[in-house]
Amino acid sequence: MSASAKAIQAELKRLSNQTDAKFLQGYFRTGPGQYGEGDRFRGIRVPVLRQLARKHSDATLDTSLDLLESEFHEDRLLALLMMVRLYDRGDERMRKKIYDSYLASTGRINNWDLVDLSAPGIVGRHLMTRSRRPIHRLSASKSLWERRIAVLSTFYFIKEKEFDDSLAVATRLLDDREDLIHKAVGWMLREIGSRDGKVARGFLREHQRVVPRTMLRYAIEKFPEAERKSYLKGVA
Repeated sequence: MSASAKAIQAELKRLSNQTDAKFLQGYFRTGPGQYGEGDRFRGIRVPVLRQLARKHSDATLDTSLDLLESEFHEDRLLALLMMVRLYDRGDERMRKKIYDSYLASTGRINNWDLVDLSAPGIVGRHLMTRSRRPIHRLSASKSLWERRIAVLSTFYFIKEKEFDDSLAVATRLLDDREDLIHKAVGWMLREIGSRDGKVARGFLREHQRVVPRTMLRYAIEKFPEAERKSYLKGVA
């Protein structure tokens, strides 16, 4: 590990809070058989990590990748926040390197917050003007986190009012077994609905017999109450 990564980890260690760490280990389901099994926490909240990412804005990609190898959740999240910032100001060569490094490191991007705070700004942004095939390959992965990366990457497209890839990924994942995927897809459908209600409603009506309940609840969260009830009763 580089000297700079070690220095950042020493700073993270000083900011640790064991009470918060215990809470976060429960919140992120780190027990046996749970999706975050074995993950370790220092007990540092996201706003503090965002401040550190700004503070260390001169850190290199190699430093971020060193931190991404850490056993501690917050170290990995900080690494990803730093990578998003690096991508934002990088030239095309650096952006390609960050994108490639990200996809080569998905085994370390292994909880929902790690995905949600990084996939749109790296994978989604990188593929905005490129082939979307990598997203569709990720959506077919055996890895829960790679599938969630696929879903959340399309959030960048949604914000640009491009919905086709989000809907294609949603269709593929209708029969996914993971609740975290149902929540992510429902969230993206809700975001589509905020921008174009007709598109979101068309998708839900087309697939209303097979849309998982959790996905549906997330998708219709901002609909009028009477309409939400109709969807939940399957009569929309």
